[in-house]
Amino acid sequence: MTIEYSGKGDPARSLALLWRTSERTSRKGKPDLSVDRIVRAAIEVADTEGLQALSMRRVAEGLGVGTMSLYTYVPGKPELLDVMLDTVYAETARPDDVPGGWRDRLEQIARENWKLYLRHPWLLQVATSRPVLGPNVTAKYEYELSAIDGIGLTDLEMDAVLTLVTGFVHGAARGAVEAAQAESQTGMTDQQWWDAHAPFLGAIADASRFPVASRVGQAAGETHQAAYNAGHAFEFGLERVLDGIEVLVERRR
Repeated sequence: MTIEYSGKGDPARSLALLWRTSERTSRKGKPDLSVDRIVRAAIEVADTEGLQALSMRRVAEGLGVGTMSLYTYVPGKPELLDVMLDTVYAETARPDDVPGGWRDRLEQIARENWKLYLRHPWLLQVATSRPVLGPNVTAKYEYELSAIDGIGLTDLEMDAVLTLVTGFVHGAARGAVEAAQAESQTGMTDQQWWDAHAPFLGAIADASRFPVASRVGQAAGETHQAAYNAGHAFEFGLERVLDGIEVLVERRR
């Protein structure tokens, strides 16, 4: 799997692109290019072909222009990737009024991030320990922190709670994307995979040796009709994460 890292580009150039402080306009007689158009084309490449297919040349091909034309607007792939991240982070819904309390607000945030990863699976291949310091990332962080502001947590706890929720979603989404891509990557459906392995299971699955694994595995398999159900894992895990945060909030009262 290709892993990219945010924040690899030139800081001054990345920030200028992210905040559009020095965008150039198209020259007369040249294709109607802009940073936004280039970024949208790059996101389409990543969405449809995967992050491994993303290059300045591939984006230029999609736009029907020469590769060098892009460098008038975007210094290189690292800076482009930062703007792609900031752009898609603007997609999460941020309603002013979520019914219920902080738990409902955090649940809404988790679900919006979950849907974002499923729309753009390539996000899971970008390490963001060095965050993109763009306007949309900043606005998203502000909104998500506001969901738990004033409920008795310290500022450090607020940041940690948000990290816990988004980190859980990231892991759950990775499992969902991998499960969804398994058929295309292996050429076998889940049912075909089980059918191929079934003749051998009797020889290795000893219920007397692995009683708990046999019992639980059978129950889960019969319920989900698969070894792993991404939707169930997300729903169950989200409830438990919120339960744990609720314990913390109650202790602060």
